[in-house]
Order: sequence, then structure tokens, then C-alpha cells
Amino acid sequence: MERLQKVLAHAGVASRRKSEQLILDGKVRVNGKTIKELGVKVSNSDKIEVEGVQLEKEQKVYHLLYKPRGVISAVSDDKNRKVVTDFFEGIEKRIYPVGRLDYDTSGLLIMTNDGEFANMLTHPKFEIDKTYVARLKGIPEKDDLRKLERGIKLEDGMTAPAKVKLLSGDKKTGKAIVQITIHEGRNRQVRRMFEAIGYPVQKLSREQFAFLTLHGLNAGESRELSAHEVKLLRVLAETGKRV
Repeated sequence: MERLQKVLAHAGVASRRKSEQLILDGKVRVNGKTIKELGVKVSNSDKIEVEGVQLEKEQKVYHLLYKPRGVISAVSDDKNRKVVTDFFEGIEKRIYPVGRLDYDTSGLLIMTNDGEFANMLTHPKFEIDKTYVARLKGIPEKDDLRKLERGIKLEDGMTAPAKVKLLSGDKKTGKAIVQITIHEGRNRQVRRMFEAIGYPVQKLSREQFAFLTLHGLNAGESRELSAHEVKLLRVLAETGKRV
């Protein structure tokens, strides 16, 4: 179920704000009933009309993008910086990122126009694993990494236990490469976790989302998810299984 104004915006009827005004003005009907209040939620089975014209059901699309560093995880930017939708200019449908990666973080990002699917993959209760590889300033000790494995206190609360693996450490340069897997999605969480144990992140990439990887893609490239991959992601979220 999605809010009516969000469905209208995603269908290209108008912006979110203008869609809200259309509802308040009584120009939107759901299953023959005029809606004049915000907050109403609709499903794919509902018949929606805007000013007497039935809303066409938009075909759902699902893409996997290898987001480069220096790109905003948004559909637009008021500073005219590059955004992830710039890599999909040939697609007519209005798509948006599932969750976000920081401006200076690269890696795997799912793009879709399916709001229910996006919510399922980003809601904390569904616990989808996300694996990152970080280059750190300094080489953490095993005891430092165990703190992340147990969960560590940040300013917005304790983190869930993480899976952490030291991939390499270079004593000459004083840098380390560490792999970390989490299922939460707080703002800049991975960077803040490493900062909390005293090892700032110098470079960060999301290498895996559930079973999906960046295999075969270069930064800025994308591919469509198969129907089987989409179905499996739904199953993983709905059953709570971890991969």
C-alpha cells in the first residue's frame, strides 16, 4: 500500500506537492469515490481517476546500478550535481533509488518504480544484508573489529551485530581493507561505525546487496534484474531469511 499522492507522482501525473493539491481539490477518485484528504493509501488493484481520466498502471522495472563516487542518490539535485537517474535517461519510466549511498560512496544500488518493493528492501524489519568494502586509515586489531561484531553505540543508538573481516593490512602505508556486512541502513552508518573504533574510512564501496553483486559491471553501468532475482528478493524479505 502506498500513499495516493506518491502513486500519482510516480505515475507522472504531477509533482508530489501538486498531486496533493489535486487530491485536496477533489479531482481524484479511487474506486469511484472522490478523495479530498491526504493520507489515503492505495494498492495496485485500486482504480484511480484524475479529473475523470483513469490512471494507467505503469509497468514495474528493476535495475541494478554500479553507482560511481561523486553522484547523488536522488532523482534531482538543486546544485545541479550528477544524480543516479542521469544513468537512465533512455528509460521513460520515473524510477528512483532503493535507499541511498552517500555522495562519496560507490557501489551497488537498486533502481525501480515499484514503491512497495523499495519499502520492503529498505525497512529495518526485513533485515536485508548489505556488504561493504572499506579502506581504513590505520590497521584495526581483532578486539576493535569484535566491537563491531557485538554492536557498537553511535549517537543514534546501538548498531545490530555486524559481520567483519580484515582483508588486508599494510604496515608501510598504515592502511587496511576491511569487509563489513550489516542489515541496517542508517545515515553514513558504516563510516560512523569505523570512526567509533578509531579508524576513519578513506574509501567505501557497497559490493553486495543480499545475493546481488557488481559482477560484470563497471562504475556507471547497470543491468536489469531478472524476474527470478526480483522474486527471490521478495521471498528473502518476507521470510526474514539472511543471505
